[in-house]
Amino acid sequence: MSEQRIIRFMRIRTPMAVASLLVVIIGLVAMVTKGLNLGLDFTGGTSAEINYSQPVDQEAVRLAFEKGGFADVVVQHVGSATGVILRMPPQKGHEASISDDILKAANFDPANPATIKQVESVGSQVGGEMYQNSLLAIGLSLFLMMIYVAFRFRMKLAVGAVVSLVHDVLFTVGAFAIFGFPFDLTVLAAVLALIGYSLNDTIVIFDRVRENFRKLRKADAIEIVDISLTETLRRTIMTVGTVLVVVVAMLWLGGPALRWFSVAMMIGLFAGTYSSIYIATSYALMMGLDKEDFIEKPKSELVEETFD
Repeated sequence: MSEQRIIRFMRIRTPMAVASLLVVIIGLVAMVTKGLNLGLDFTGGTSAEINYSQPVDQEAVRLAFEKGGFADVVVQHVGSATGVILRMPPQKGHEASISDDILKAANFDPANPATIKQVESVGSQVGGEMYQNSLLAIGLSLFLMMIYVAFRFRMKLAVGAVVSLVHDVLFTVGAFAIFGFPFDLTVLAAVLALIGYSLNDTIVIFDRVRENFRKLRKADAIEIVDISLTETLRRTIMTVGTVLVVVVAMLWLGGPALRWFSVAMMIGLFAGTYSSIYIATSYALMMGLDKEDFIEKPKSELVEETFD
């Protein structure tokens, strides 16, 4: 690769690291002060799927349940205009007869009768356990991925990869805290998917870094990282573009059920691409990454000795 075609990514690694730190701190402050807008999966509550004989307006259903004594009901179409799904926090006064009360409120229009397909209730204790298990799942996945990268490469790169993954998680979750977006199991699934996606992108870059360290003997560490990032940039752009097309399609056509999953994926795609370039490799350089980390030491040869 000629000198003119090399993009000097690492020239601005310090200001980019400071910017990343500020963004993460803002997200953490938002999570501590405002908290996450946890969905019913974590806080507990009731969800019900209702089918109408004719298309029904979401706002009309919400107003009907409000008149029926239900508070903070979220109504979304599911499947078609004749099906809706309700999500609501625990309702005082309806605990004993929640299904009957939902059916009564749903039949607000005699010309458009409603039938309940299913009703599911999640207790606050169960929701709290799911929230704790979600945090455990994220922590365990980060730990196992650090072991994988350490086994495949070196500990310097493994720690850099995990730091970049932690950045992606905090960036995405922090954005949800700042803007008050609903955080439910679909968003958690997106966060876990992003961890895998970001690690895959980082592994591709690390592979090229290792290859160039062994091939380019006269270049220094920063130059080798710049060359490696430049060589993998086209692949990164194509991968991000392909995934982004799918995410936009889900956001546009997937309806409310996939809305926040798609939003989380879109935020995480940006964070993951950025962190693979400016966090994972920058941290490894800060830890003193050099050629010695990639030199394959020859195995000791067994010397056969004879005894008279």
